[in-house]
Amino acid sequence: MRGPLALPSPLTRSAVRVPGRLSAAEFFIEAMTDSVQRLMTTCPDALVGVDIGVEDVPSGSFDWASLDRVPLAAAVDATYARPARIVIFRRPLERRASDREDLRDLVHVTLVEQLSALTGRSMHDLDPEVDDDF
Repeated sequence: MRGPLALPSPLTRSAVRVPGRLSAAEFFIEAMTDSVQRLMTTCPDALVGVDIGVEDVPSGSFDWASLDRVPLAAAVDATYARPARIVIFRRPLERRASDREDLRDLVHVTLVEQLSALTGRSMHDLDPEVDDDF
């Protein structure tokens, strides 16, 4: 069964969702949360001073003109005014994944790659179980 069970009503103001199935956006946030928690156990000091965020698609605030494909994420070094940032792009990752379990793995590998780029640590130092040939 897909979609809402009932249309929005004056009392609920929203459609009734199918129980037990997360939306694509909810699943993605869950995968990101799981990935950050995994990194907090394997290498918690690498996340200090790093803001991690999610955007649906790459925005105009980054320079993508030099790339020949849509980026999956961006890592921005810290400045005196703001901490380092990692931005993960949901839609490009969803398009590359074959299923939800593949998406969960791809999210983690992408986050570890970006954190590796920011910290200068190897991916295996950040998470010894990561498959960098993903």
